[in-house]
Amino acid sequence: MRRLNKNSGDPPKYSDLGGDDVSRDQQTRFGLTPLKLMGGLVVCLMVLSVLFSISVIFRDSTLNSIWAVADARVLDMAPTKDLDEEDVPLESFVQHKKKLHSSGLEHDDRLLGGLLSSQFDDDSCLSRYQAASYRKESPYRPSSYLTSRLRRYEALHKRCGPYTEPYNRTVANLRSGKKTEEDSDCNYLVWVSFSGLGNRILTLASAFLYALLTDRVLLIDRGVDMPDLFCEPFPEVSWLLPLDFPITDQFNSFNQESAECFGNMLKLSTNSSSSLSPYVYLHLVHDYNDHDKLFFCDQDQSFLQKVPWVIMKSDNYFIPSLFLMPSFEQELLALFPEKQTVFHFLGRYLFFPTNPIWGLITRYYEAYLAQADERIGIQVRVFDTRVGPFEYVLDQILACSLDNSLLPEINPNKSFVTYPGNQKSKAVLLTSLSSGYFEKIRDMYWEHPTVTGEVIEVFQPSHEGYQQTEKKMHHRKAWAEIYLLSLTDKLITSSWSTFGYVAQSLGGLKPWILYKPENETTPNPACTRAMSIEPCFHAPPFFDCRKRTGTDTGAVVPHVRHCEDMGWGLKLVNPAINSIA
Repeated sequence: MRRLNKNSGDPPKYSDLGGDDVSRDQQTRFGLTPLKLMGGLVVCLMVLSVLFSISVIFRDSTLNSIWAVADARVLDMAPTKDLDEEDVPLESFVQHKKKLHSSGLEHDDRLLGGLLSSQFDDDSCLSRYQAASYRKESPYRPSSYLTSRLRRYEALHKRCGPYTEPYNRTVANLRSGKKTEEDSDCNYLVWVSFSGLGNRILTLASAFLYALLTDRVLLIDRGVDMPDLFCEPFPEVSWLLPLDFPITDQFNSFNQESAECFGNMLKLSTNSSSSLSPYVYLHLVHDYNDHDKLFFCDQDQSFLQKVPWVIMKSDNYFIPSLFLMPSFEQELLALFPEKQTVFHFLGRYLFFPTNPIWGLITRYYEAYLAQADERIGIQVRVFDTRVGPFEYVLDQILACSLDNSLLPEINPNKSFVTYPGNQKSKAVLLTSLSSGYFEKIRDMYWEHPTVTGEVIEVFQPSHEGYQQTEKKMHHRKAWAEIYLLSLTDKLITSSWSTFGYVAQSLGGLKPWILYKPENETTPNPACTRAMSIEPCFHAPPFFDCRKRTGTDTGAVVPHVRHCEDMGWGLKLVNPAINSIA
């Protein structure tokens, strides 16, 4: 369309503009009559309307695509604000997540398919609802029965938790050393903090499931750092055992010879007196004896139902043996139709890093892992009292990584290789008490190009030298590293390591497990693919409760099998999908 200009030496013709037939003199003198002008404006408005409609359609489709990509990029980035500050940390990130949630653009499910309660204040535990943004969506979904049972448990915990009327009444009876029938409406399981961090996490999940199955309220011993490591998992009422609990000072002295010990009571045939006892001590530590192991027999477990307080000490992930108990079988199958997801769901429900530790995790993730095309986790645990690194262990790590195409080969004969197009990047997160393995693998990929052209970056958050069980900052770093490993795409773990078990199950990862070396020799093959994402129960009983004889408990049901890394251990598998692929 030509632009109308009254100063133009060539006035528009009628055929250009449309309108009534007027004299040429009028056209020349005025350029346009009012009628012509009105017709021209109508045409312009019609054209502009069409153009505007087209632009809106194009804009909406284009911007939807652009924002979808932009939001995905933002959600893949970890915030960097220091979580040790007094003000509310990561405020902009929280606001951004809320904005995405309200707009329907959020790509993750902050409640994990109903696993989590929505009754918490977001800022009190930032990791609870932000963690989903750092993970790929889990291929596993909790059963509706599991989510309903969790809500029912939360109601029980609220009704019977610390300093409620039922709690105060049962504690008063515990102090007086008596037990009455009125205690039966609220019974308790007290978990004693014991052993290293990986063991504690696994045994606490086991204790919670047992509490869920037996309608007990779980309360946990604070130990040296439990409140420092984990957010409160249940709404409104704490899971921490109150500091004024009557028998806390006896926890360290409980053993298999204690008069209140479950196994000792069975050994001495005094279980009938349990109905008069206010508490029973369960010794489920790796050194437990045959009488202690009768905990996993229905007929010997039944009298615990009458005891208001059960005190448990364990360093084992004993859930696989619960699946062998007929009294729990139907309930467990309803809770976990996919057998290998037990700790995956319980871990994601119970264990959220506190804000300071979430700061360690998110700052490290943002700085070193967020921008990589793929993240590879390598967890190294060497059960040797000598200081590493050991060459045979390094060779084993590399053999497992290269043979399974987790990492690419290097080209030792060239110093530089060019490849067309964009180069894929892999970030390797290595955790170990020693820095030696990290340094050697890092230098290998620094000094030589890869045959595939991939760019390999290797990182190690800490190298503490040795396990420092009672050091608070040591456990903070350990918990942060476990969580970072669970955020990787592929994972290599070490045999027998509960540290690796927790990471794989939280992440829903089926790892490659490094075989335990013998005689300082690299195993061949170096590793094997795990049958499932579940942890291994290291010290299970081998006992047929009905026949009261020994038996292979790894061959009783198809979903409980012996572990890949510990032949006598037990782990849960999905029978239909327990292939190595």
